[in-house]
Amino acid sequence: MTTKGIIIGAARSGAGKTSVTIGLMRALGRRGLAVRGAKSGPDYIDPGFHHAATGAPGVNLDSWAMAPGFLDHLAHAQIGGADVLVVESAMGLFDGIASDAGRSGAAADLARRFGLPTLLVLDISGQSQTAAAIARGFAAHDAEVRIGGIVLNQVASERHERLARQAIEALGLPVVGAVYRNADMALPERHLGLVQASEHAALEAFIERLADRMEASLDLDAVLAMAAPLSPAPGSAALALPPPGQRIAVALDGAFSFIYPHVTRLWREAGAEVLPFSPLADQGPDASCDICWLPGGYPELHAGNLSAARIFRDTLARFAETRPVHGECGGFMVLGQALEDADGVTHPMTGLLSHVTSFAKRKMNLGYRQAALLADSPIGRKGDSVRGHEFHYSRVIATGSDATLADLFDGQGNSLGPSGARRGLVSGTFFHAIARHSAGT
Repeated sequence: MTTKGIIIGAARSGAGKTSVTIGLMRALGRRGLAVRGAKSGPDYIDPGFHHAATGAPGVNLDSWAMAPGFLDHLAHAQIGGADVLVVESAMGLFDGIASDAGRSGAAADLARRFGLPTLLVLDISGQSQTAAAIARGFAAHDAEVRIGGIVLNQVASERHERLARQAIEALGLPVVGAVYRNADMALPERHLGLVQASEHAALEAFIERLADRMEASLDLDAVLAMAAPLSPAPGSAALALPPPGQRIAVALDGAFSFIYPHVTRLWREAGAEVLPFSPLADQGPDASCDICWLPGGYPELHAGNLSAARIFRDTLARFAETRPVHGECGGFMVLGQALEDADGVTHPMTGLLSHVTSFAKRKMNLGYRQAALLADSPIGRKGDSVRGHEFHYSRVIATGSDATLADLFDGQGNSLGPSGARRGLVSGTFFHAIARHSAGT
């Protein structure tokens, strides 16, 4: 069986890519096709929606954070048993950072590497024939990135559709669908982007409505016809984050959920066990585990409950006396002395590290990061280089007295100074690790 693949791209964030992607995935599944999803770049939330729409876990394919061989490995694994792989672009199709060829983090890198055409979603609100100029720019911008077809989104009327469609088709670019304005298609958002799939009320009914709309709005036969055969090399998982233990306790609930699907999947494939627990349910890590991992998430929305979760806090403290505990972003916040919420109320946290963080005094931190580890930790050994990203509004308002975990650099190698903290067997940082980095890869 040959898997076919397609990229869903756009000119910018907010153009409707996710709604089109989710609805298209479910609509293709209704035809009896085995559909899989992928997301370009660092994104925790969309792969959850892809999982809900297809019934199979999503994956991130990040051309900056992942070496080419590792990228191939994840793509190869994701298409196993699949008829169609739908890759959703982050931001705009060509948006990334200045880096080595094919390593910008943009979805366009995936289009070139895997020979995938792009289904371009154009939000034409506030324009009509001008949409053709935008489409022409996409078609001419990079000869290795092929625009297979265009979906008009936010269409106001039949006349609006006709004007935009005729102008674009006059260029020789096929318009394969038009999605009319509908408030019911909007996905709820919060400060880090979309509300997670697990939190969406009546998610299944919502996905079904999106699929109905895509079936009515798109020429699905034309979409399938433009998809290209996809056969990535098996690649290598050598630069994956290794399992930090044999039995790994992972906090998973409404406060802790930002862990990449490929990370836990590859831990399991390497023979490790992942045992979830819920701090919000006042649970601590299982005593049989040899490491505890606190992912990112939304602890600032649950600070009062976490502060009151005495069993969680006491159990974690006992665990940390003999075994490693690591926190990423939200997990790092909970490992500190205190967390100030959006209302300016300060809540005591676990106190396993000595810093204090605030969501009231916000400062956005966003971008690719490369960490040079200054000590052994669950994300690597001293001297290792790890690639990942930061995306948070909270900030440290009291640094505390702990040792530094890593020296941090941006995606282009500019120093950002010390990052994170470590004390005894406890470590944490706002940095989200994606993959190890080796010079020359």
